[in-house]
Amino acid sequence: MAVREWVLHVDLDQFIAAVEVARHPELRGKPVVVGGTGDPAERAVVATASYEAREFGIHSGMPLRTAAKRCPDAIFLATDAPAYQEVSDRVMATLREFPVIVEVLGWDEAFLGATTGDPEALAADVRRAVAEETGLSCSVGIGDNKLRAKLATGFAKPAGIFRLVKENWWNVMAEKPTDALWGIGSKTTKKLAEAGYPTVLDLAGADPADLAGRFGPKLGPWYRILAGGIGDAEVTATPYVARSRSRETTFQQNLTDLEAMTAEVVTLAKRVSQDVAEEGRPAARVAVKVRFAPFLTHTHSVTLPAPTAEPAEIEKAALAVLAMFDLGRPVRLLGVRAEFSSTAAESASP
Repeated sequence: MAVREWVLHVDLDQFIAAVEVARHPELRGKPVVVGGTGDPAERAVVATASYEAREFGIHSGMPLRTAAKRCPDAIFLATDAPAYQEVSDRVMATLREFPVIVEVLGWDEAFLGATTGDPEALAADVRRAVAEETGLSCSVGIGDNKLRAKLATGFAKPAGIFRLVKENWWNVMAEKPTDALWGIGSKTTKKLAEAGYPTVLDLAGADPADLAGRFGPKLGPWYRILAGGIGDAEVTATPYVARSRSRETTFQQNLTDLEAMTAEVVTLAKRVSQDVAEEGRPAARVAVKVRFAPFLTHTHSVTLPAPTAEPAEIEKAALAVLAMFDLGRPVRLLGVRAEFSSTAAESASP
């Protein structure tokens, strides 16, 4: 095989649950759910679930109480971010020992930029090295760009290797629903299907003008590009730069009093302001997230008159955003987010 440039996507299998099982071997093969303080009676969501727990329909983001109903015998554990970070650091250090460029995406995944004639052999070596160093399993997707490598990992899981490139793109993806694409969620998939584009192949052949009219001048045509498997192939080792800093609180008892909600947003805004100060970059936009009972989430945001790190300005903006909501319903979660000037993005309400 000729030597050429490849993108590999390394994704640790059920990472958080795997770290917990490694620390508690007696949990191996059992349904393990990690989230919150580990008490399913409290309001918190699932951070991750072992494959055994996923067989009961438990997934990340699900309320712990729902997870407990679906699998009463599940073992619930509290999240332990420092432990996960320590293991993640070891994994990334292991990846950097290879002659590749490593672009870290989070605790449990990274892109590798590699020049090789045998990407499957490199992927196998990566899997072996990670297992030897940490005892954890990972899956590796091989692609000719980041999009295809990322999607390939889904076909590789668990504990496998899969190649998705231009040559086999249509054989693999043509008849898949559009939410098989990285960046298209279930709501957009439904809208695309209603518009006459139920599959990846249908979307790839869509009229760009029609997509622009339905989904906006940027998003619409971008969906069509995704359907063709077209994406960025450059892997960069530049350090991760946070796009925003946020804080949120889930209440064990719903808030119904506006004064209490206001006080909570003020507290969250102050904590976010401290985070912004530590980041050393001004905030350009402030957003507030409200989750109403039982589980309906809305977000509103405003652009600041000028980028700032002043706590009073961030608090003022957060309270102004809070006033945009109809707060006549019980509230189970409040959050405040500050988006930095270099990457501030438009936020929209669902």
